[in-house]
Amino acid sequence: MTAAAEAVHEEAVRWRYATYPGRVGLTSAIDGFRLCYDRVGAGVAAVLLHGWPGDRSEYRGVLARLPAMDVVVPDLRGLGASDWRSSDPTSYGADAQARSVIGLIEELGLDRPVVAGHDIGSRIAVAIARLRPDLIRALVLTPPLPGMGERILGPQAAPEFWYLSFNQLPFAVQLLDGRPDAIRAFLGHFWTHWAGPGFTPPDGHLDHLVSVYSQPGRAAALLGWYRATADALARVVTEQPPPPAERIGVPTTVLWPDRDPLFPPAWSDQLDQYFADLQLQNLRGIGHFVPMEAPDEFADAVAAADARQTAAPRDLSRARHA
Repeated sequence: MTAAAEAVHEEAVRWRYATYPGRVGLTSAIDGFRLCYDRVGAGVAAVLLHGWPGDRSEYRGVLARLPAMDVVVPDLRGLGASDWRSSDPTSYGADAQARSVIGLIEELGLDRPVVAGHDIGSRIAVAIARLRPDLIRALVLTPPLPGMGERILGPQAAPEFWYLSFNQLPFAVQLLDGRPDAIRAFLGHFWTHWAGPGFTPPDGHLDHLVSVYSQPGRAAALLGWYRATADALARVVTEQPPPPAERIGVPTTVLWPDRDPLFPPAWSDQLDQYFADLQLQNLRGIGHFVPMEAPDEFADAVAAADARQTAAPRDLSRARHA
């Protein structure tokens, strides 16, 4: 890394931690990747997994609302301050990411944490629940989630998912890599278009992401999730519900916003075919970035997940007006 790049990275780290105290750590390597993480508070453990295109800083508001929990927030492989490399995109898929998070839970000795995920973090949390259900206490998730099916190819939905194909193309890396203006325009599109009405990222948030992902070589890692999951769309379309005995048994709370242009609330209708113990909470006036747009609701769901007893699926809709 050049001296200029190091200065940019140091400034990004300074901005990230300016608003809350925390212990910053680095895990041992799994598959050659170490995860950088924040650890804040004490109490029942929770692990929060961020989405794309972002890093662990999107949970800043949630952390402030969980003072009675031991909260660990890692950067995922290839993202934020965790290890990255431009080659071998298979290292960034859901199961590979899950292995790193499982390693983090075991290394820190976390006692069956609540695992919460947003966006791709939800996909990784589901992978953890399938691989090691014994390791976690409960799930708190936002879309995307199983059960979307062929609706993702519908005339209204398909234009929203152009980035799935673009992010897999070799020239996407060439267009973005090491170019702060291109990274700003690219990331800025998602942070404005996917957000709910009236929401804008906190001051400096986009600047922070640009400073991290415009470093030379970072674009390939930023797009690594999509390069590793090139067949994801086909799998979503053809996915079938598992037999009842194979549904995810970990108690699960789903927060589904109604102003997310990618995942409309109607797509939540099949969740009980995949999760055996489900609570669905509808968020009104909220877009895709639930941890940042609705930190109170997200933090409440994480705190409540520890105490929730297994019950029949029920709808805990709460009004949230734009």
